[in-house]
Amino acid sequence: MKVLLINGSPRKEGNTATALAEVAKQLAKEGIESEIVWIGNKPIRGCAACGQCAAKGLGRCVFDDDVCNRISEKFASANALIVGSPVYYGQPNGALLSVIQRAFYSKGASISGKPAASIAVCRRGGATAAFESLNMPFQMMNMPVVTSQYWNIIYGRTPGEAALDREGMQTMQTLARNMAWLLKSTNGEKAPGRPTDEPWDAMHFIR
Repeated sequence: MKVLLINGSPRKEGNTATALAEVAKQLAKEGIESEIVWIGNKPIRGCAACGQCAAKGLGRCVFDDDVCNRISEKFASANALIVGSPVYYGQPNGALLSVIQRAFYSKGASISGKPAASIAVCRRGGATAAFESLNMPFQMMNMPVVTSQYWNIIYGRTPGEAALDREGMQTMQTLARNMAWLLKSTNGEKAPGRPTDEPWDAMHFIR
């Protein structure tokens, strides 16, 4: 089984990458393969509502000059999806939203019904709003949303700083274990009961 992880940050090695790497590390411990795909920092088109992907039965976006189709091509071979994004003005990265909207509309049949989760990476505020925005497409695509023992949020500003957020990293680890459990339970493997939450490693901004 394989989980596709999308790094929706323009910074390839930023805190979104740190969070996704922790998830991938834990998935590996659970015997689940993963692939992290970066959306890059080149221009990405928004959906032009041309309808050509549906009208022509293309199974991809008609615009093929950015990363969108390269990502949606991976949907079919993935058993689950995790999308991570930095928080900008209380919202996910706009380029990532463009990719998700176009990919889901043009190739949604390849990902519909598969478990999914989102991760919001934040300096301080706006994370819950961005987190909810990321989850909404999953619900329209009948994708079971995988949770953790807190909202899937991790904090950090400079690259790699998210690794210092103990509670955030714990949240990523629990998310991965829950994802692995759901995949095993729904793909014919005999899985034990739902993973037990770790003792809460609470962390706040006041140091």
